Amino acid sequence: MMADNPTLETEAPAPTPARRKGVKRRAFLIGSAAVVGGGLFAVWWGDNSARKRAVELTAKDKDGSFLGWLKIGEDDTVTIYTPHIDFGQGSNTALAQMAADELDADWSRVTVESAPADPAFANSSLGKGFLADMSGYPGVIAAMPASFISLIARQMNLQITGGSSAVRFTGQSGMRVAGAAARAALIAEAADRLQVPANELTTQDSQVTHAKSARTLRYGELAEAAAKRPLDDNPKLKTREQYRYIGQGIPRLDIPAKVDGSALYGIDFTLPEMRVASIMMAPVRGGKLTSVDPAPAMAIDGVEKVIQLDEAVIVVAKGYWQAKKGLDALTPQFSDGGHGGLSTASIYAAQDKLNAAGPKLTAPTGGKLVTGEYKAPFLHQAMMEPFAITAHHKDGKLEMWGGIQDPLSARMMAAESAGLDADNVTFHPMIMGGGFGRRFPPYSQIIDQVARVAMQVPYPVKLIWSREEEVKHGAYRPQVAARLQGVTGKKRMAAWASDYAQNDDAAAEGTVPYAIPNFEARHHQFISNQVNAYWRSVNASQHGFFNESFVDELAHAEGEDPYTFRRNHLAPGSRHLLVLDTVAQRSGWTTPPPEGRARGIAMVESFGTIVAEVVEASLKEDGTPRVHKAWAVVDCGTTVNPVNAAAQIEGGLIMGLSAAIGEQINIDKGAVVESNFSDYPILQMADAPEVDVHFIESGAKMGGIGEPGLPPAAPALANALFALTGKRVRQLPILAQAKV
Repeated sequence: MMADNPTLETEAPAPTPARRKGVKRRAFLIGSAAVVGGGLFAVWWGDNSARKRAVELTAKDKDGSFLGWLKIGEDDTVTIYTPHIDFGQGSNTALAQMAADELDADWSRVTVESAPADPAFANSSLGKGFLADMSGYPGVIAAMPASFISLIARQMNLQITGGSSAVRFTGQSGMRVAGAAARAALIAEAADRLQVPANELTTQDSQVTHAKSARTLRYGELAEAAAKRPLDDNPKLKTREQYRYIGQGIPRLDIPAKVDGSALYGIDFTLPEMRVASIMMAPVRGGKLTSVDPAPAMAIDGVEKVIQLDEAVIVVAKGYWQAKKGLDALTPQFSDGGHGGLSTASIYAAQDKLNAAGPKLTAPTGGKLVTGEYKAPFLHQAMMEPFAITAHHKDGKLEMWGGIQDPLSARMMAAESAGLDADNVTFHPMIMGGGFGRRFPPYSQIIDQVARVAMQVPYPVKLIWSREEEVKHGAYRPQVAARLQGVTGKKRMAAWASDYAQNDDAAAEGTVPYAIPNFEARHHQFISNQVNAYWRSVNASQHGFFNESFVDELAHAEGEDPYTFRRNHLAPGSRHLLVLDTVAQRSGWTTPPPEGRARGIAMVESFGTIVAEVVEASLKEDGTPRVHKAWAVVDCGTTVNPVNAAAQIEGGLIMGLSAAIGEQINIDKGAVVESNFSDYPILQMADAPEVDVHFIESGAKMGGIGEPGLPPAAPALANALFALTGKRVRQLPILAQAKV
């Protein structure tokens, strides 16, 4: 006999803690140990020393350096030192807008440079933002001294570009604060020089003006002295009504150099006498190099050295093609590390078994029990620029050049690999031809490899991974299987339970925004031989697909319109409801689509930003999907650069569609099957839809923008295809399943 309320048959197992929680705990332990060991004075002294170091690395005579993040030259040039790397996301322009707005700078005199990979430029703003989010106690984190947060950031070598964090964290608590503090110091210096009260002074276009006496001082003539004044770590910031640059679609600062070809990527970098290396790694992750005869490679003209590593063989030559030809001449033997029996199917089978062991829901009398099993494959970041890093060891010092998403951690990793003190290693950050999580140091084996190679050759050497090596030895988005159970009744969700198996706990990114009386998500730890790393929007991409597809299943089980069903579970007046209603209105949800097409809807909150999307799709003659139009409505609190933000949402949406339709990494006999874009298909421009993006300026706490546009795309498409065909897509990619 069924109970009157949904129940679980057994007690749910405790979820495995997420990696981010471990990072949070380590950060507090590191910081606490430092305070206990050295006292608060030691923390302050260390922070003061770091600021002095930042000035030494960036400022010249007559420059004024403020909090390390911005410098004003005698000629009024304002240089923003960003701790974030440019890989096309445009956030550095937004950061400059935020600093320049608070500074009241002349925008025509503003430039942006990458901050040095040095502990003095460890990103305390990022540490503060992540700790506030992860701890659940933002007020406690906000009350901590800035010097304490800076200490934690330096101890963690924190210089990350990722997590949609640049604008919402570095911009808000770093660049705006630096700009406002510098402006206050400039006003104080001008007040002393002009012998007038500070409150009689105004600033604009890099000038301080005293209206009563019609006197003006340039920032450039005040900066050096102003920078020596005590700076306020908590200056008064502008209100929304006072913004001049924030909220404006200012052209991106990085675009001209990319258009005229002067922008330099890691793969472009050269040095005199430089050699080039190519690499072949064990086909099966975890395998080792067992033997190789270097003679065939050494017989190739231009090849100079064959280097054997535990897991790879490397050929060094005078140019890339000689190195590649030499590598192709070799017949290295590798072990499989005991993983030769692993396959995509065996991974899914093991994950399904873990999920099946979880508790089961029962439906009350008159209720409906719905169960759906979903699957999402390993995904490659498919960055356009393969790994390419140059290194040069000379006179006991190692220099490196390349595009990495955390240059400071890369420097430390290279020092360890080379057996050198970190002070003897310099890492020069460069722009990147894509990243999406692939270029984080823990998952970038090339850092260790090129450091070890550089220690064995007497000249600069650039190690380039071929496209094939990059695809076959990636750090992938996890392959995940999930079982979702839901109970409905009276056109409402009464209970929800999800079991999912993957390498780490994604519960925080797998929640749903709807009011459900009984909700739980259970994680089952599963580890394969593959390296699982970040992918654009991280776990929100898989779990957004699972959850928003399943909401549609529950809506149809109740005979409800998917949009109406969702809004009935959202609080009146909430941000979520406004976003959902707006996308429905803009897409014409209540009007019929053109003949042969159908629409699907989905909404996901990730990185502090709410995004709802509607996709309008049809089927091609061969039965494969075609997306014609897509609508996205976004509430990220405040949009700093609407033009670039729209481009990021469009890019995320299209990347999400691309992954949903055709992308996957398959495993067979322990090795990756795919090897290039020929068998890892990316959505082509001809198949990209028309996209409408709309922002709601709610003024809520600022959220991220680079990643949140992606998660709703896959479920919106899957839901559109169900509306069109009556067939539910529960496994991605769509092209790998039976024709829709």
